[in-house]
Amino acid sequence: MTSPKVVVIGGGAAGLIAAGRAAECGARVILVEKNQALGAKLILSGKGRCNITNGEEDIDRFLSFYGKKGKFLYSVFSRFGPRETLLFFEKRGLRTVMERGKRIFPEKGGSEKVINCLIDYLKEGRVEIYRSREALNLEFRNGRAKRFILRGQEVEGDAFIICTGGKSFPKTGSSGDGYRFAQRAGHTIITPKPALCPVKLRDKWPLPARGLNLKNVSLSLFLDGVKISERFGELLLTHFGISGPIAMDMSREIDDACSEGSSELYLDLKPALTLEVLAARIGRDFEKYAGGIFRDSLKDLLPRGIIPSVLEKSAIPPEKRVSDISSEERNGLAHLLKAMPLAPSGLLGFDWSIVTSGGVSLKEIEPATMKSKLAENLFFAGEILDIDGPTGGFNLQMCWSTGYIAGESAAEMYALPENGRRCNDDLQAKKPM
Repeated sequence: MTSPKVVVIGGGAAGLIAAGRAAECGARVILVEKNQALGAKLILSGKGRCNITNGEEDIDRFLSFYGKKGKFLYSVFSRFGPRETLLFFEKRGLRTVMERGKRIFPEKGGSEKVINCLIDYLKEGRVEIYRSREALNLEFRNGRAKRFILRGQEVEGDAFIICTGGKSFPKTGSSGDGYRFAQRAGHTIITPKPALCPVKLRDKWPLPARGLNLKNVSLSLFLDGVKISERFGELLLTHFGISGPIAMDMSREIDDACSEGSSELYLDLKPALTLEVLAARIGRDFEKYAGGIFRDSLKDLLPRGIIPSVLEKSAIPPEKRVSDISSEERNGLAHLLKAMPLAPSGLLGFDWSIVTSGGVSLKEIEPATMKSKLAENLFFAGEILDIDGPTGGFNLQMCWSTGYIAGESAAEMYALPENGRRCNDDLQAKKPM
C-alpha cells in the first residue's frame, strides 16, 4: 500500500509535532508555513524561555484548568499527556526544570532549544517543508478535502491537518486563516476573542507605579456588585493598566464582564492579613512615624512605587501629620489596601494576547482522533480549537497533545485493516503497568 500523503498547514507547536508524528507513523508529509521561520510564536513563549508544560500529575486536576471543555482533552491526554511530552523532549536531549506553579521550562536554551528538537523530529521523518508559502484556500470534493491552494502552488493530499492557530500575536502569522478553511468544510466557529491578554484601565497609574511587579497580591472581579472571579499571585502595573499572570488569567472573564454590565476590579495589596490585623499594623507604623506626615508613613508597609497611587485614592491628605490621623481614617486606609478599586475598560487586543479563546467548535471534532466529523480526511490541532487554558504551560500542552494525536490519526486512517495499528509509540511503552 502506498504511504498516504499528509499535508499539515501551520508550523507552530501543534503543526510541528503533528507533521513529525505523521511521518513517524509512515506517512509522506508536507508541512506548509507562511513564515520563513518555523515556530515563530514558540520563540515568544514564556518570554523566550518556553513554558513547555505543567508538572501537575493528577490528570483530572490538569484538565480542570481548561474549564468545562477540559473533558474533551481526556482521550488525547491519556495517550500523549504531560508525561509523554517530557519524555519526547528528553529523548531528544532536552533537560527541563520545574519552577513556581509547577511550570516546566528547558534547563538551557529556552524556545530555540525546543524548536530545534522539533526540527530534528521533522528531519527524522523526512518531512518536506514549504516555507514562506501562504495557504489561500482549501478545496473539497464529495465531502473530502482535496487540495490546498497556496500562493502560486497547489498541494494535494490524502489527509489534511489544520494547525494555523488563532488570532493572537498576528505578527507571528496567526491571522485567523484556519477559521476560513474550517468554514469551507461546514464547521462552526465560536467567536474568537483575546485570552491571556493585558487589561486596560480607565485611570492611569502614577508614573512611579508603572512597571512595578507586585507579588503575592489578590485581584477580584465584580459584575453588578457580585464577585465572580478571584486570582492570587503576581500583578504587573503598566502605562495602560495591568498585566502579569493573575490579570492575564482573568482577562477573558474581565472582557466578558465589561460587555455584560457594571464591572469592577479590586486589588488586595495585603491578602495574607485580615482587615483587623492590617489596621493594627498600620497603627504601629503610625506610632513609629508619629512625628512625620502621612506621605512618609507607608514606606515600611508598601513598595515605594505603589505609594503615590495609594495617596491618590486615600481620604487622608498626603501632608497631614500622622499624629493627627483619626482611627476612622486609619481603618479607611486598611479598607483601601484590602480593596483598591480599579476600573477595567477592556483588553489590549489580539496583538498582545497570548492565546485565542473561541475557534472550531469541539462538538464537530472527534476527541479521540482530532478528526473532523464533517469531512472524513480533515483534522484540527492546537489553538484553532475552541479550548484554552491559563498561563503555566497549559496551552502549549494542549498543542502538543492534539497535534501529536492528529498526526498519528491522519497517517493511520489509511492503514490496512489486517495490519491494525502500525505506528508504535516508545513513549507509551515507558508507562508503568
